[in-house]
Amino acid sequence: MRHLIPFVALAAILLAFSAAAGKEVTKMDAMTIESPAFKDNGMIPKQYTCDGKDINPPILFRNIPPGTRSLALVVDDPDAPAGTWVHWVLWNIDPGTREVKEHSVPTGALEGRNDFRRTSYGGPCPPSGTHRYFFKLYALDTVLSIGRNSTKQDLEKAMKGHILAEARTVGLYKR
Repeated sequence: MRHLIPFVALAAILLAFSAAAGKEVTKMDAMTIESPAFKDNGMIPKQYTCDGKDINPPILFRNIPPGTRSLALVVDDPDAPAGTWVHWVLWNIDPGTREVKEHSVPTGALEGRNDFRRTSYGGPCPPSGTHRYFFKLYALDTVLSIGRNSTKQDLEKAMKGHILAEARTVGLYKR
């Protein structure tokens, strides 16, 4: 029995290392969102703001998890003086989508109402200082049945219990 203790301990150590290695692989395959127009926590170019063309930047998606039936995208600014300001609400993006091109909406996707009271992208337009703009991607296990005038709050309520994965990237802008 005494001789089994070292083998049991060794087996436990090997099991722990294999579990840690498995978690690392999972982490490397995590869903991501990025833009070729700016780096994470980098400055958003002027053309994608109210001071430029006010069009959405190109956005890339990677590692969409299996079982995803639709994607949703929210762009908001938590640094706005009156609280988080919503710039873009987009859902029912086909899960095969890997890119939202500049100044476009993927075919079949729906846009909701942002805090500019528009159903389109509204670019960064901070009154002062440098603001952070969160581009948040959600992989969902369902296609959502909410109307075109839906807000970020409506989207969040509809997504509850259906989120398979989340990813985000942050862009900065200062006027």
